[in-house]
Amino acid sequence: MNWVFLIIAGLFEVGFATCLGKARETSGTTAILWMGGFFICLAISMTLLYKVTQALPIGTAYAVWTGIGAFGTVLIGILVFKEPVHFWRLFFLFTLIASIIGLKFVSS
Repeated sequence: MNWVFLIIAGLFEVGFATCLGKARETSGTTAILWMGGFFICLAISMTLLYKVTQALPIGTAYAVWTGIGAFGTVLIGILVFKEPVHFWRLFFLFTLIASIIGLKFVSS
C-alpha cells in the first residue's frame, strides 16, 4: 500500500508543478486560484511522502517521488505547455521510468 501512496504523492507533485506553471501564465484571481491549487497539491504530496517514509527507505521513496514528478511534469509540459519534444528528451524520460521501476524491484 505504501507504493500506491508513493505513486499518488508523485502525481500530486505533478499537480503542484502544473499549477505553478499555470499561475505563471495568468494574473489576478485566476493566478490566485492556481496558487491555491499549488498549495493544496503541495500539502497532499508532502503528507503522503512523509507517511510513506515511515515504511520505505527515505532514499528510495524520495528518488521514486521525484522521478514520478519529473516524468509527469515533463509530460504535462509537452502536452499542455507545448514544450519541444525530440528523441533524446523521450529517451532520457524513459530511462528515468526504467530507473524508478528498477528501484521498486530492488527495494524491500
